[in-house]
Amino acid sequence: MHTPSTPPGGTWTLGDLTVTRLGYGAMRLAGPGVMGPPADHEGALAVLREAADLGITHIDTAGAYGPRVTNRLIREALRPVAGTPPHIVTKVGAVRDARGGWPPARRPEELRRAVHENLADLGLDALDVVNLRLGDATGPREGSLAEPFEALVALRSEGLIRHLGVSNATPAQVAEARSLAPLVCVQNQYHLADRRDDALIDELAAAGIAYVPFFPLGGFTPLRSTTLEAVAARLGAPPMSVALAWLLHRSPNILPIPGTSSVAHLRENVAGAGLVLPEAERAALDGIAG
Repeated sequence: MHTPSTPPGGTWTLGDLTVTRLGYGAMRLAGPGVMGPPADHEGALAVLREAADLGITHIDTAGAYGPRVTNRLIREALRPVAGTPPHIVTKVGAVRDARGGWPPARRPEELRRAVHENLADLGLDALDVVNLRLGDATGPREGSLAEPFEALVALRSEGLIRHLGVSNATPAQVAEARSLAPLVCVQNQYHLADRRDDALIDELAAAGIAYVPFFPLGGFTPLRSTTLEAVAARLGAPPMSVALAWLLHRSPNILPIPGTSSVAHLRENVAGAGLVLPEAERAALDGIAG
């Protein structure tokens, strides 16, 4: 595995783990609707191996993807490679139903089962980072996270988890989690057109906690903006590269995890991480969210 001398987007520390700020989200490697295996098994493995070869050391996944598909792909693709494999960040707290829904599964016994399934599917003795997924498929929902989060704290004390985070969380839930145990990351939806977490990002940056935007490029409906397209045209770069560069410029604790099932798109994302945004163009992009 070749590791570039300059990591894409620089690095950040999750607890005692140094990762590249530009990560890779593995969700798109599962089949349609994030259910079942990929249409191109070897192609999925090639994307994961290319991510490692490009120097990406932050891979995001979840046992619910597939379910259990992306974790097994990660194990197959990355366990045989030479050198130190990337750090894996996974999520627990939701499962998949027969209709492709994402019902919550946050009882202590469900979380314990999910952690052990992640360990088995990834072929690991301990999970680097586990995020507790809160809310539902429509977004965060207020409510105490004490019982499920304390269940993960107990699993960490057993040595099965190294570090903890939360996902799809409200600012109040982030504060509650921080009162119960150290957090290394918060993973919420955030991108150029959805900046509801601006204040939270700044608060976490001051505390040295990473903010990991899922759907950093708009998710399954890519970002569309005449301003973004105009800036991209002036810079001679793809719009999604500009959107990714904006995230990396927004705050040093932002760790985007764009997903793709294409090696070409993955390389485009890495190139976007190195894009320099002039101040005037950043100001134009800042106005997209109104």
